[in-house]
Amino acid sequence: MIIREATRADLPAILALLVDDDLGADRDSVEVDEAYERAFADLDADPRALQIVGEQDGQVIGCMQIVYLPGLSRHGARRAQIEAVRVRSQRRGQGLGRQLMDWAIAHAAQRGCTIVQLTSHKSRVDAHRFYVRLGFVASHEGMKLTL
Repeated sequence: MIIREATRADLPAILALLVDDDLGADRDSVEVDEAYERAFADLDADPRALQIVGEQDGQVIGCMQIVYLPGLSRHGARRAQIEAVRVRSQRRGQGLGRQLMDWAIAHAAQRGCTIVQLTSHKSRVDAHRFYVRLGFVASHEGMKLTL
C-alpha cells in the first residue's frame, strides 16, 4: 500500500470510505458538495493538518486525518490527533489499518510529537481492540458538544 497525502482528486474516494461504515452512513454523504470542498481546502491549507490516503493498485482503500497540536501541558508536548481512520470494508483484516497507523505514529515522532491520541465512538468495539493491540490506552473519557 502506498501511503500519501490526499489531493482534491481523492475527495470522492475519501467520502466513499466515510460512508462505508455504520456511523458514517448516517452522518456523511458521497456527494461532493460545498461543505466538503471547503473542509478539504481548509485541511490542505493548514500546515498542522494532513489528510492521508492509502492507495493500492490505483484505488484509495484507506484514509485518516492527522492534526498536530501544540500545547503547554506535559512540558510543552506536541500531540498528534488522529481522526476518521477508515479502511474499505472489503479490505479490512488484511493489516492495512495497521500500516496506516504505523505510518501516522512514525510521522508524528518525526514531527516532534510525544503523544498520539485519538477518539473512537463507544460503539466501535472492534476498533477499540485494534487500537489497544497497537499500544493505545483508554486513559481518558472523551466528550463532545455538537454545535
